[in-house]
Amino acid sequence: MYLAFGMPGPTEWIIILAIVLIFFGVGKLPQVLSQMGKGVKAFKDGMKDEEEERRKEIDVTPPKATSQDAEEVRAHKG
Repeated sequence: MYLAFGMPGPTEWIIILAIVLIFFGVGKLPQVLSQMGKGVKAFKDGMKDEEEERRKEIDVTPPKATSQDAEEVRAHKG
């Protein structure tokens, strides 16, 4: 058995729906599900933003070459 993190499967959704029905009833179900959907979307957007920030931190421009670096390259070439 392994642990998988991600979106819940069909069984988990049924359990979540049953718990929501017990707590909120059928009348408020559309509102509750709408709020849950918005929460999931906000979470995904936050994860995407975090990933983009990490990529920006990694994409650092290399330092400019100096004349000493050029001399070393010429020395190694020949």
